[in-house]
Amino acid sequence: MFRFVERERQEHPGATMCRVLGVSTSGTYAWRKRGPSARSQADAELAQRITRIHARSRGTYGAPRIHAELRLEDGVRCSRKRVARLMRQHGLAGVHRRRPRGLTRRDPEATPRPDLVHRQFTVSAPNRLWVADITQPETGEGWLYVAAILDAFSRCVVGWSMADHLRAELVLQALEMAIGHRHPGPGLVHHSDHGSQYTSLAFGRRLEEAGILGSMGTVGDAFDNAVAESFWASLQTELLDRQDWPTRNALRSAIFEYIEAFYNRRRRHSTLGYLTPEEFERRYQALDASA
Repeated sequence: MFRFVERERQEHPGATMCRVLGVSTSGTYAWRKRGPSARSQADAELAQRITRIHARSRGTYGAPRIHAELRLEDGVRCSRKRVARLMRQHGLAGVHRRRPRGLTRRDPEATPRPDLVHRQFTVSAPNRLWVADITQPETGEGWLYVAAILDAFSRCVVGWSMADHLRAELVLQALEMAIGHRHPGPGLVHHSDHGSQYTSLAFGRRLEEAGILGSMGTVGDAFDNAVAESFWASLQTELLDRQDWPTRNALRSAIFEYIEAFYNRRRRHSTLGYLTPEEFERRYQALDASA
């Protein structure tokens, strides 16, 4: 009650408010001299931490990820509801996903590879299952086509490429990057849709040379490549939708920085227990080395 009187005293006489609310003026003055309570001070300090984390996330984190960062990175123990309350009070909010438009261009004369995944995207180690897809964000100069490959184990983007065309070279460059970074062993599955880039002879030949098994889901079903679709949804809401992109080069730079500096290294994933992809793989490697 005293806090309400203090907040409204610029609009209404303090003595009048005290009389209407049934509180004493002396009690109001005493409360004012005591200063903020320990709880209010703790909330103020926590709100500062929340604001810093929200800024580091580029304004994308909601209460669940901020709560995880407080717990895992800062060692702060508090409830998720308290984080949500303080975010509301300070006008902070995360971004909300929407599913991007699909981009499959199927070659009717190509022979698709069998589905080796059947929507089972949980694997026990890195380099067992890679998922791949293409998206096409728009710029003031036209479309920019982006191909990406993610490791289903850690959701890490292991290969990517960007171009102003949709030829097979786009997905081949992403595959070459992934192979060069990860040096996968035999038995790795590469899963994609039926896009003509993935059914091309050049791409199929490169998979065979690398000892990688090709896999494809059904046509027009986003759930058959859900991990890749989830990545595109994150990219869309956390980067693409937040401003206009006048040139392809500006968007290239932003996507490069999003993947390499933020998504793989800093962004916390709910499917990974709110660890980042890099941290999730580091923990796996540490456990594997000690076994």
